[in-house]
Amino acid sequence: MAGGIFSPLGSCSELEKANCHPLVCLLCHEPYQHPCLLDCYHNFCASCLRGRASDGRLRCPLCGHPSVVRGGTGLPPVDRLLQFLVDSSADGEEDVQCANCDRRCAKAELDTMYFCNTCGQPLCAPCREETHRAKMFARHEIVSLSKRTKDIHKKCPLHEEPYIMFSTEKKSMLCINCFRDMQGESRAHCIDIETAYMQGCQRLDQAVMAVKELQTSTREAIVLLKAMIEEVRNSASEEEAAINSLFGRMQEQLSERKKALLKAVQSQHEEKEKAFKEQLAHLASLLPTLQVHLVTCSAFLSSANKAEFLDLGYQLMERLQRIVKLPHRLRPAQTSKINSEYRAEFARCLEPLLMLSPRRSVVGSAGGIGPGIAGTNMLPGGQCSKTLMVPSCPPTGDKMSTGPIVRKPTMHRYISTKVLLAEGRETPFAEHCRNYENTYRMLQTEIQGLKDQVQELHRDLTKHHSLIKTEIMSEILQKSLQMDVQIAAHYSAVEMMRSVFEEVWEETYQRVANEQEIYEAQLHDLLQLRQENSCLTTITKQIAPYVRSIAKVKERLEPRLQEPREPKEEQAQMLLKICDDSEA
Repeated sequence: MAGGIFSPLGSCSELEKANCHPLVCLLCHEPYQHPCLLDCYHNFCASCLRGRASDGRLRCPLCGHPSVVRGGTGLPPVDRLLQFLVDSSADGEEDVQCANCDRRCAKAELDTMYFCNTCGQPLCAPCREETHRAKMFARHEIVSLSKRTKDIHKKCPLHEEPYIMFSTEKKSMLCINCFRDMQGESRAHCIDIETAYMQGCQRLDQAVMAVKELQTSTREAIVLLKAMIEEVRNSASEEEAAINSLFGRMQEQLSERKKALLKAVQSQHEEKEKAFKEQLAHLASLLPTLQVHLVTCSAFLSSANKAEFLDLGYQLMERLQRIVKLPHRLRPAQTSKINSEYRAEFARCLEPLLMLSPRRSVVGSAGGIGPGIAGTNMLPGGQCSKTLMVPSCPPTGDKMSTGPIVRKPTMHRYISTKVLLAEGRETPFAEHCRNYENTYRMLQTEIQGLKDQVQELHRDLTKHHSLIKTEIMSEILQKSLQMDVQIAAHYSAVEMMRSVFEEVWEETYQRVANEQEIYEAQLHDLLQLRQENSCLTTITKQIAPYVRSIAKVKERLEPRLQEPREPKEEQAQMLLKICDDSEA
């Protein structure tokens, strides 16, 4: 009927709402038929579990706990206790007929029926008063119908004798023959049925009390977990709202700062481009003038005789010297790098939203340096951006709350300190870190001891409901106050070292800033040399056609000028000498 149901049951809340009967299967919702007990102590009908086993394991449909099944049936063992309760319940629901008067009793009148354990027959109330009051029935055992003794528990199935003893060692009832067949040392563990019943009731009461305590603790845990689930849901909602709100404000701030930065970049681009174009226009107008004068010099040397050279040569040389001495802007007046310091600007606009501690500058625009700095990121152009720490919750009502906000100790701080001490450099800060770690470990150990004591007291109070002596609480409170004084004193001692370390840090940052400036200047000089070389290459490529044209002109003029070679050589030497004298 229910063997084909392989889907797991719903949640525990659905199970509680169902208010299921303890003798009804949770799968088929019918009274148990051959109930089987799993390793997780959940019961199901054998037909409901048939076919669910895989590789010798059967997973509970309720909690999912795996149970080991043995045998070819693939089913766990039958729960005899639950089967007894099912049978007893079924017997109580059957119609009972009096053995004397054949009167049938309805289910509502079962409490008025009796049962004679000697005769093994049910009796109604009138027959019990009329027939079983005779002397011949004086020794008959008459009990209520619900307390009748079944034959299966009345006699030993091996010897057909009534049970008279109970073995606490084997947890089984014994007849007289079973008792005689036992060894002597085993007989010491045998007691009569009544005593065994009383002891069993006492032990069962103890077990029931333990289960009731577990039930109470389980209900408290369920209530606590439900409250925590609701708290987690509310906390998640609040956190999501806070994240969305902060993210929205950050987007607005970043968007506004982005527009301002893009506008600044565009302004720098326009200014630099305008300056470069003006300088380029000047150089472009200068280059044809230089080319014309070079061609003029070459043609003059080729065509002028001595008299013409002496008449016009000095005028040409003065003109060339004046052209050279004119102020020409050959080098770029500024760099082509556009620097908006966008990282620092974005960080600065987010500082109020993230509650970051304010920066304080050390050297010009080299970035902020101050307490609470976690790291340094160097930006292009020699800028230095500092990443600030996110502050933790400051203590209230003491001196420690007046100082700058710092973060809690983390594993990163511990590892960084270990690395610093492993370098072996004997510096004041390294010595301070060594002393700090020793003191901090001592304080941490004492705080952990107090924490363990408080947790133990809280567990005793909530779980075991035991009384706590007020002396213990006073002692813990006193230790906690002493620890607070020690931590405050240690914090003050560490705070007093700030001025000493800040001087060292400022000197270090000054040296780093100078090194950065020198490094950036070196890169700038190399870039400038590269630009000059590129300009020379471009000018050389532009002059090449003119040189080739002058050479062709000279080849055409050589046949016309049939002057002796020696005078021309003397003229050239004289011109070179005049040029050298003029330069001197």
